[in-house]
Amino acid sequence: MTRSHDESSYAEPEKVVIQDLALDLAVDFDNRQLAGTATYTLDWKDKDNKQLLLDTRDLAIEKVESLDMGGVWEPLEYALAEADPIHGSKLSIQVPLQNPQVRVSYKTSPQASGLQWLEPAMTEGKQLPFMFSQSQAIHARSWVPLQDTPSVRFTYSAHVTSRPDVMVLMSADNDPAAPRDGDYRFKMPQPIPSYLLAIAAGDLVFKPISARSGVWAEPAMVDKAVKEFEDTEKMIATTEKLYGPYRWERYDMLVLPPSFPFGGMENPRLSFITPTVIVGDKSLVSLIAHELAHSWSGNLVTNASWKDIWLNEGFTTYVQDRITESLYGAEMAEAERQIDQTDLLNDIKGMSPADQALALPALTDRDPDESLSQVAYVKGAWFLQFLEERFGRAVFDPFLRGWFDDHAFQSANTDQFVAYLRKNLLPKNPNAVTEAELDAWLIQPGIPSFATPARSRSLANTDTARIAWLGSGKLPSNQVTAEWSTQQWSNFIKGLGEKLSVEQLAQLDAAYKFTGTQNGEIAMRWYPLAVRSGYLEAMPALGEFIQRVGRRKLILPIYEELAKTPEGLAFAREVFARARPGYHPITTASVEAVLAKAEAR
Repeated sequence: MTRSHDESSYAEPEKVVIQDLALDLAVDFDNRQLAGTATYTLDWKDKDNKQLLLDTRDLAIEKVESLDMGGVWEPLEYALAEADPIHGSKLSIQVPLQNPQVRVSYKTSPQASGLQWLEPAMTEGKQLPFMFSQSQAIHARSWVPLQDTPSVRFTYSAHVTSRPDVMVLMSADNDPAAPRDGDYRFKMPQPIPSYLLAIAAGDLVFKPISARSGVWAEPAMVDKAVKEFEDTEKMIATTEKLYGPYRWERYDMLVLPPSFPFGGMENPRLSFITPTVIVGDKSLVSLIAHELAHSWSGNLVTNASWKDIWLNEGFTTYVQDRITESLYGAEMAEAERQIDQTDLLNDIKGMSPADQALALPALTDRDPDESLSQVAYVKGAWFLQFLEERFGRAVFDPFLRGWFDDHAFQSANTDQFVAYLRKNLLPKNPNAVTEAELDAWLIQPGIPSFATPARSRSLANTDTARIAWLGSGKLPSNQVTAEWSTQQWSNFIKGLGEKLSVEQLAQLDAAYKFTGTQNGEIAMRWYPLAVRSGYLEAMPALGEFIQRVGRRKLILPIYEELAKTPEGLAFAREVFARARPGYHPITTASVEAVLAKAEAR
């Protein structure tokens, strides 16, 4: 098998591929269900192949048909296999005449892993229900039967009906002026992989940032989001100068409820964004730069399978750094790199050697969600920073732009990138990088000893302030801390050590109001320290935070710390019981895994 083979899919794209998908779906909030049809236009690559294999998870398949030469839909034989706990159920469709169009009628489960249904009380406005998808890595198959592999790209169209008081959006050509009437049509003319298929419905309004970018959000959130993300057009223009034209026409953002399990999801034309990055000072808008950067790395050039996820996330993190540096200065970019690298070095201590490589081994019996570690993001970006350092930006920038141009709307694997590297970059300076160095980055565990770490002056200043306080008990003056960024505060807290006295935490809290903070990056570092230190005053606000927020990055460190003691585990169980109805299925599964592991100890 080549590295392009996707162990996480039942599909056989070497025999037949979906070229176009046409959806006709009804959104049923009462039954928490999507129901309708998926029609595939197929390219039969193997003349002897007579079946189409699709990925499904918890779908009720009602019938399968093909369009015959006379334009009549005729039934096809099909079989739905027993469910695999990771990969779902293989749908085998017999197509003896290799018909170019096949249609599947189906319904989703209320527990679909790729959909979240929110009651009105769980939204910002508390008036209308909300539904949104999260298809990455292999959750698209829980709401559409598909060749659910990033090695297959298809165009799509959709007709979606819903109750008339909600707005429906997709990762497609959303019209900012579209009426809210319960009947919506979409087209995505650029081919995308299945994990970028997305849908959302709720009390959503639009406000523009520029002629080609704007924000969809609930009415109470939209103005705050537009203000926070007002530099988006500058980000697009900056990236175009570096890596070529933006090829998706519009770049809009959808601000989701706080239950969204990730920081963002790069759905083309409509990035899904967590509200936890809206903190009022633009200090977390690198997340917008990251999701935008995916328009080149990931959406335009996609990893062919999840074992090469670094080709998406490592490249995107590198491009994000370049956008941040261009708009907000080299120091902010360096501070973010240092925080990321420090977190990575801490994370890999508990990883198997194989999981520390950029080019991961086959994910045969593993959920590809598990491949999405800091290694893909930060080690991947660090490798590209290493290449930039060795060759210089005057050489490296055109090389990276060439990679995006030459592989546009294609899927690729690590072997293909290395071949491209050998042909188009290494000859520019044959002595710049050795084979042993390439091997150390791509195949070997850990971070190479020759890697240059980030060194931020602003974080060094917070280190100095922290050391001075720990030695003297005298906190840095408000004059010093008034201009500190989220990154500096995060670094200050992270360096406080395993635990402090209750008195020390109370002193910090009185001065800086960490307990009850709305800034998730600070909360995810402060609350674990409070738990370890026995600072009980923080517990009510901690409980409220992990009940309200469903972003995994922010709440899992808190659950993990709580789970280390019997009292903390009991508290975590109690809060989780209240929070669970508002959590996304992906977050629910992650928290359950943390609690189950603690109880098994």
